[in-house]
Amino acid sequence: MILYPAIDLKDGRAVRLVHGEMDRETVFNENPAAQALEFVNAGCEWLHLVDLNGAFAGEPVNAAPVEAILQQTQVPAQLGGGIRDMATIERWIGKGLARVILGTVAVENPALVRDAAREFPGQVAVGIDARHGKVATKGWAEETDVDATELAKSFEDAGVAAIIYTDIMRDGAMKGPNVEATAALAHAVSIPVIASGGVSSIEDLKALKACGAPLNGVISGRALYDGAIDLAEALEVLK
Repeated sequence: MILYPAIDLKDGRAVRLVHGEMDRETVFNENPAAQALEFVNAGCEWLHLVDLNGAFAGEPVNAAPVEAILQQTQVPAQLGGGIRDMATIERWIGKGLARVILGTVAVENPALVRDAAREFPGQVAVGIDARHGKVATKGWAEETDVDATELAKSFEDAGVAAIIYTDIMRDGAMKGPNVEATAALAHAVSIPVIASGGVSSIEDLKALKACGAPLNGVISGRALYDGAIDLAEALEVLK
């Protein structure tokens, strides 16, 4: 399993939110590129980036820190937040991004996901953010009646590289991931699934690894910043 350390970008800084609420932020680093280098130097082989402002705006807002991260690090990075048209996808991949994450458009414009996955094989992931099993969009601000598992299944034949599944109610809350729902989703599709939301201890990582589903990896944010998860130990556990 791959450990994806999360760098959530808001107003040019690396922050963490609680339950995705923009007014409940903790700033962890004023220099996101320095934070990225710290993760890479510690042995991380991927980076997970989120443009929080972009998720609400519907277009990239934190492009400058993302570009700085891409220029200063040598590991692949995936980015979500405000990527809602082919031109933006092309622009980010052209700048060296390894993988774009499409969330809101996966619900509102699934044809774009399919077109992008065809155009950029292996470089398009779908972000499925769920509250009580139902997908939320636009920076988690809008509820839908779309079932998370059904949405994942609808892309089974589209050639997407991964599904990033986030349980919103666990995100940033340090209460542990929704292992059961994540495992169920991973069993329901053949697309690689990355777990996200609530990972707050080494025990959580062990539980995800032992869940019986072939998870591709796990995203962790606040726990790495707070020191609740020792990065070196986490990398060893997930090997």
